[in-house]
Amino acid sequence: MATDVVASSSTVIAAGALVDGWRLHEQLHVGGMAQLWSVTREPGMPAPATLAEGDVPALIMKIPRIKGGEDPASIVGFEVERMILPTLRGRHVPRYIARGDFTQQPYLVMERIDGASLEPRLLASPLAIHEVAELGARVATALHDVHRQGLVHLDLKPANVMLRSDGSAVLIDFGLSHHQRLPDLLEEEFSFAVGTGPYMSPEQLQHQRHDPRSDLFALGVMLYHFTTGARPFGAPDSVRGLRRRLYVDPIPPRVLRADCPPWLQELILTCLEVKPARRWQSAAQLVLALQDPSQITLTSRALRLRRNGAFSRLTRWFAAIGGQAPDDKPVETTAHLAHNPILLAAVDVAHDSADFNDALRETVRRVLRTMPHARLACVSVMKTARIAMDVLVDEQGQSHHVKQLIALKHWARPISKSLKPGDGRLTFHVLEAHDVASAIVEFAQRSHVDHIVMGAHGHSALRRYLGSVSTQVVAQAACSVTVARR
Repeated sequence: MATDVVASSSTVIAAGALVDGWRLHEQLHVGGMAQLWSVTREPGMPAPATLAEGDVPALIMKIPRIKGGEDPASIVGFEVERMILPTLRGRHVPRYIARGDFTQQPYLVMERIDGASLEPRLLASPLAIHEVAELGARVATALHDVHRQGLVHLDLKPANVMLRSDGSAVLIDFGLSHHQRLPDLLEEEFSFAVGTGPYMSPEQLQHQRHDPRSDLFALGVMLYHFTTGARPFGAPDSVRGLRRRLYVDPIPPRVLRADCPPWLQELILTCLEVKPARRWQSAAQLVLALQDPSQITLTSRALRLRRNGAFSRLTRWFAAIGGQAPDDKPVETTAHLAHNPILLAAVDVAHDSADFNDALRETVRRVLRTMPHARLACVSVMKTARIAMDVLVDEQGQSHHVKQLIALKHWARPISKSLKPGDGRLTFHVLEAHDVASAIVEFAQRSHVDHIVMGAHGHSALRRYLGSVSTQVVAQAACSVTVARR
């Protein structure tokens, strides 16, 4: 096996070598920028603080390839990842264990993910529509998690997304990322755009690295490829080729795949909008849309069957010459998410009185005034029996589910009049469950809801003993909860 020698160290990187107390076993990958090894902590060596006694997860070590003459961006990128990875938490990133610096032997030790990357899915594309939607929701969930931690990935592509054995997506390789609380070394050191050509957003090409919607553009490129088997902007190898995406639209997915549903084309082309303000505004909003595609508001994007015309291209080409990313000012990632939250209104249209629901609606309207860019998910729970057979239709043969959905839309009609028509900010969901509180909490969790508004009835001895729905939601929900009373 060929070995690499790190310029700043005399350590020889080979199977069996000991690096700062870590024993190298199998070389798992060799890339242009780094190599990956499976490692274990050598017995007798003190364990890092990130490993508790008896904690022996499968680990890998990432070592940069520094033999002289490398692209300086790769060295800076490794330093960026050394700074960023220890700050990240959760199931959607590898667990950080240890690091070594460039004065001795640079390395990163992290959790070894037990699944494969999305690259084989890309090679197998086009995929079934339900699989495209499922993968999109998983990756968007992972993106929302890191965006909430202040990180923009900026190199999202199938090779940088792993799937755990439980199906959850894990983002890897943060060498090109931007973290709002850390120095942006790539921006400080280089005046050119960095990224992977087919997935780079227009604003990255214009040297803006702060916007979480850049990752949604890259996700749109992935979903386009999963759906059609082709890249929306090809694989350009020049700056001129990369900049074509600023003024030339991709071929609409339905042209390349006849069974692509309009909602999926709408979703993908929204991700691929040149202006970030016209894309989905958060990964959480994308997850909410993919959970119920029937509620995606269809625009002219969904019906498009050809690229933009010559006049449109020329106009956009002039606008792109020497310009910065249009219409956007730099914002912190977490501030952007706070500006575009998801609000859940839990409404019991089947049992609550009209005046009670009027009070709840007024509370929702007051909250929306403080969140002018929020998406509102109106939720009602159709209570089902634990054991007995549920009656799904009434005496006239009408579906209880449909009747409850109609009642929910009727309740929200005064609110919808105050929203911009056709902007997709209002959705309706009737859940079926025997435990109302759990259904609301679970929906809020999987939809990344930021704020719940619900009603609460008066106190009674029975309610205090059993626990009201609102009490249970307040106790269990991971987000803010506003409880309205008459």
